[in-house]
Amino acid sequence: MASWEDVRRLALELPETDEHESGEGHLTWRVKEKGFVWERPLRKSDLAALGDAAPDGPVLCARVPDEGAKHALIADDPAVYFTTPHFNGYPAVLVRLDHIEVAELEELVVEAWLTRAPKRLAKEYQAGSGT
Repeated sequence: MASWEDVRRLALELPETDEHESGEGHLTWRVKEKGFVWERPLRKSDLAALGDAAPDGPVLCARVPDEGAKHALIADDPAVYFTTPHFNGYPAVLVRLDHIEVAELEELVVEAWLTRAPKRLAKEYQAGSGT
């Protein structure tokens, strides 16, 4: 299963990415100052909304192309992916980090990066990586 070190390694392998720490001490990985994956501890309102389904492990938030992609991930693997009312209408999915395989995490991080990278940079990356 994946760890924060896996997230860090995968994110920082992508072009023009940096790591930023928020005022609360949570990490965000950004491309050109646009966050694409970040630590997202659950808040009281999240815990209340999720009830017994609230995970107790680390939670990653990842940008996705759109709401359809978010709902498809959640439907495909609800043991890994979930959301809260806070993210209604927002193209991001929450991930139980200790439930996702590293290979799947890599796909998610790259896809998140592609949603936030400038078009030119994304095209260069895709041309160079063969994706």
